[in-house]
Amino acid sequence: MVTTTLTPPLQSSEEKLITLTAIKWQTFKAIMSDVGDGRAWRIAYAEGVLEIRMPLTEHEEPVGMIEHFVGVIVDEMEIEMRQIGALTLEREDLNRAIEPDSCFYIQNESVVRGKSISLPADPPPDLVVESDYTSSSLNKFSIYAALGVPEIWRYRNQSLVVYQLVEGSYQERENSLAFGFLPIAEIPAFIEQSKTIGPRAAVRLFRQKVREFLNRR
Repeated sequence: MVTTTLTPPLQSSEEKLITLTAIKWQTFKAIMSDVGDGRAWRIAYAEGVLEIRMPLTEHEEPVGMIEHFVGVIVDEMEIEMRQIGALTLEREDLNRAIEPDSCFYIQNESVVRGKSISLPADPPPDLVVESDYTSSSLNKFSIYAALGVPEIWRYRNQSLVVYQLVEGSYQERENSLAFGFLPIAEIPAFIEQSKTIGPRAAVRLFRQKVREFLNRR
């Protein structure tokens, strides 16, 4: 029997969360096929539990700013990057699937360049971004760990924390695997600035900061 739990928002800034249990992999795939790609919600699936999350603007805007900032970093470093947003990462053999708020191929960009990505034939993203406004019924980090994602940036309550995969579990770190020179903890300040000076002005200020750090190397 399939059961549904709707977690109502406690306040206007909270996302809606729907949890379905006893969902077989084939049922999960049928649901995803039926709704197609033009949906506004994100999913996480593990061992029969399907979680559907409906992001709000307050959730999406910080992610958009982080995407801009990552673009600035790779441009200033003169390296390549493939940004794929909420790519569905799934492995039937592990009975797990998840859609990050955004994800990037950096170290492995050349490996997946121009390809339609399919795990495990292709590597997982080098960097995943999660913006948490709602408590999840699933341990999303365990899903990412099973898929082998090496790095997660988690934005929550105006802070950005870096996690790296170490021996099968995530450990908090001060610096990024992909961008070791950059103090990631400074990024939220630029996100907050964007609310007053505008997003593009904040991106320009961030670019100046990145150049300062690169000049010190």
